Amino acid sequence: MSTPSTVDRAFEAALYATDDTGLDTGASLLAADPDADTELERRGREFVAGAWRRGWQPADVVRVVRRELDDTHVRLAAALIRAQAPDDRPRGRRWRAQLDDLSGPPGTSPPRADRFSHATAVLELYRLLLRLPALEHLDEREPAPARRDAPAESRMLARIRALLAKAEATGYPEEAEALSAKAQELMARHSIDEALLAARSPDAADAPAACRIGVEAPYEQAKAVLLDAVAAANHCRAVWNEPLGFSTVVGFDADLEAVELLYTSLLVQATTAMTKAEAAQRAGGRKRTKTFRQSFLAAYAHRIGTRLTAAAETQVTDDLLPVLASRAVAVTDRAERMFPETTTTRLRGVSDAAGWHEGARAADRAQVGRRPRLG
Repeated sequence: MSTPSTVDRAFEAALYATDDTGLDTGASLLAADPDADTELERRGREFVAGAWRRGWQPADVVRVVRRELDDTHVRLAAALIRAQAPDDRPRGRRWRAQLDDLSGPPGTSPPRADRFSHATAVLELYRLLLRLPALEHLDEREPAPARRDAPAESRMLARIRALLAKAEATGYPEEAEALSAKAQELMARHSIDEALLAARSPDAADAPAACRIGVEAPYEQAKAVLLDAVAAANHCRAVWNEPLGFSTVVGFDADLEAVELLYTSLLVQATTAMTKAEAAQRAGGRKRTKTFRQSFLAAYAHRIGTRLTAAAETQVTDDLLPVLASRAVAVTDRAERMFPETTTTRLRGVSDAAGWHEGARAADRAQVGRRPRLG
């Protein structure tokens, strides 16, 4: 019988125990044996590969590490993911984009502290990776090949991103309105063009996909409601995973892009408006910051949902209804197969009338834009 390696003994002490008492023991073993470093990194890559088999993706892992641990662990996780990537099977476009978002060139590792502190951080990270629950597997396929008559997607999305970035940065409401409205028009046109092209040239690869979007604390319930409203208005379905801090959005590729871009932009606009409204409230002598913010964001999400739904209903012409209905059935079917059991959650902590009023006003000022009519 072979003697357990240093890594095995460290893991036995630190990873598989029911409490934290063995963490120092495991870190001490690793710190005293530099020859164990290569095996330690290899085992880390195996933990990453195991996370992929359980349905996790690079952005999901980084998100949960940032949520549960600290920046040192985030850098370690990013380095492990980059190191494991060459041994991974081919993945889809979204997966590659997540890898590209990881900081640092391939093959580099974060700077180390002393060996004991480094080993402690590694074991804390591995313990988290080991305990990650199984998630619903998302498509990792490539999108359907572009048709000859398809719009220039990359150029379109680049224009949309540039418009939204300018809308978020400007200090002039009128300019933000014009920029955001134009971005929304481009998103709507892109989605409609894709739907009509798909209807004319059916392709088995043109099917609903899914992506995960982080819903970060604080006030994550209100943010999840906002994301749900944006998803619904763009022909998608969103399912919130509160414990892990994300929503899974199901829809066609062009609509998923629109949801990610518009949700991010509206969240920036909401945060900016909330900060200004809160400053005015404090100047008037109010100090209930937490309840004000929660109520503000809840009202903002509710009102934005109403505006987006109205815009979607008034801008869809009769000739488009059969196409959208068919795609809606496909999205619903995919979402229900991924999530056969879902529950509803009551929004908590909405008790500040001033916060609700200011949030609704901010939503009315937010630049949603109107979907252009066809024809």
